[in-house]
Amino acid sequence: MPSGHMKETIKSVAIDLFFKKGYFATSISDLARGSGIQKASIYYHYASKEELLFHILENTMDDLTACLKTNLENVAGVEERMRAAVRSHVRFHLERQKENFIANSELRGLTSEHYQDIVKKRDRYERIFQELIREGSDAGVFAPGDVKILSYAILTLCTAGATWFKPSGRLTIDEIALIYENFIINGLKMGTIDSDASNLKNGRTVPLENKKYNVK
Repeated sequence: MPSGHMKETIKSVAIDLFFKKGYFATSISDLARGSGIQKASIYYHYASKEELLFHILENTMDDLTACLKTNLENVAGVEERMRAAVRSHVRFHLERQKENFIANSELRGLTSEHYQDIVKKRDRYERIFQELIREGSDAGVFAPGDVKILSYAILTLCTAGATWFKPSGRLTIDEIALIYENFIINGLKMGTIDSDASNLKNGRTVPLENKKYNVK
């Protein structure tokens, strides 16, 4: 097998094992056995288990950021851009559940230098959401609030799906993403509902507790 293919095989095996057993409970022997190679051969492709973990986390973060930027292209209006951003984040975390679960649970396995590298990438990603929140607030589309805290709340909420999502569950990824979109947009608007167009145009918000709902 070509070297590049084996490197990807090891990475794929590592993702499965780190997801199922955890990074610290997975040994080099486990990785070699799953990849169908000798233990010593792992080190031809990765200098250490930690380097393999970093490679997974770095690739995941880079792909997440690229996905977000692609999904924001040619989208007009801050509300639609925020919807696209939330949808992108949720879909990515559910479609690549294992990698994202690892990325959020195994950071402690990185060296200090690699940890800082990932944190810097996360900071750049978070700033995209922060700019959307700030833009929406300045335009009067979203209610005023602490931009950083709101971005942390949104991303923490949207990331959590990687811990509980089941592909065989009753809702599709798109259906789950839409629920997240509506929940977050309504929250950013201080609990207003899209159907209350007249209230929104007049700059008035309607508290959720004053709404009437049909619950079946």
